[in-house]
Amino acid sequence: MSRLETSKQTFKAAVTEIKAFLCRQRWKEALIFSAFILLSFGFWVLLSLQEEYETTLSIPVTYQNVPPSISFSEERPEQVIVRVKDKGSALLNYTFKRNFQPVMVDMKDITAKEGIYSVSREQIASTISKQLLATTAMLGFLPQEINLPYSAIYQKEVPVHFDGKVRTLPGFLPTGETIITPSHITIYATKEVLDTIQEVKTVYTELLDCDKTLPRNIKLQSIPGVNMETGRVSVIIPIEEYTEKTLVIPVVCEHIPPHYTIRIFPPEIRVTCHLPMSRFKDLTEEDLAIHITYEELEQGGNEPLSIDLTQKPDWIHTYALDPGKIEYILEKKTY
Repeated sequence: MSRLETSKQTFKAAVTEIKAFLCRQRWKEALIFSAFILLSFGFWVLLSLQEEYETTLSIPVTYQNVPPSISFSEERPEQVIVRVKDKGSALLNYTFKRNFQPVMVDMKDITAKEGIYSVSREQIASTISKQLLATTAMLGFLPQEINLPYSAIYQKEVPVHFDGKVRTLPGFLPTGETIITPSHITIYATKEVLDTIQEVKTVYTELLDCDKTLPRNIKLQSIPGVNMETGRVSVIIPIEEYTEKTLVIPVVCEHIPPHYTIRIFPPEIRVTCHLPMSRFKDLTEEDLAIHITYEELEQGGNEPLSIDLTQKPDWIHTYALDPGKIEYILEKKTY
């Protein structure tokens, strides 16, 4: 028997077993019961949609032709919340089919340098009513009026600071100062608001797994009641691969009285610095120094004295001294 004929017989046998299973009495009863359940649920949904319900709708508010010479002292409402009542079927229509037109606030007619621009309750209600079904009852809405206090705008130049964290891959570290372009921006607001602002920050940003210097375009944090000449800045954080360089530096003791001699053990210290690859050749023994004073030796009481670098380039941030302590002997000179 060929494989094709065997597959046909297997398929026919499976169909026969399925038909036999569906013809059993219990399975028929389960299907009938499920059909009644679904039918009952459908009738319940239809009856529910004929009942009246209350719900809330959100209608956006859009501001047009805002003069650049004014600033708002309060946050502007972004939406109107409407409480309505209607049958469930009508409310479903709002949920799935309706896109509401915004309440338009057109400020092109403003002429005064300060005052309050108002949108009346009647204007808002008219905009809302035009978009509701005839059967829908509007129970209320908030805000019932839109009042926008405004005043003449002033300007001020402030620095921009990066707000965030930089995490580099192993063997890489940030080098130098963060470069922000532009480093200063002009902001516009009321005089009272401007007096409280000394800087503008970027939105908090985490830069992860960095291994090279790349510019990032980062948004600025918004400030209520403040307009900015730009909403983004370019941030460049110099990142370089780091290496190690070890130098041997002598320990120099200062202010030793002329009738004393000092012996230091060890007289020289191995200093291992972590530095950018580009600075490897720049670092020499003359850039580092370890100085101690006679006063420190006197206070030490013949105990080992902890030491540290007293001179290093600003771009050296991490280093290690071996050893980190010295021993010494003070001797009076004999003449």
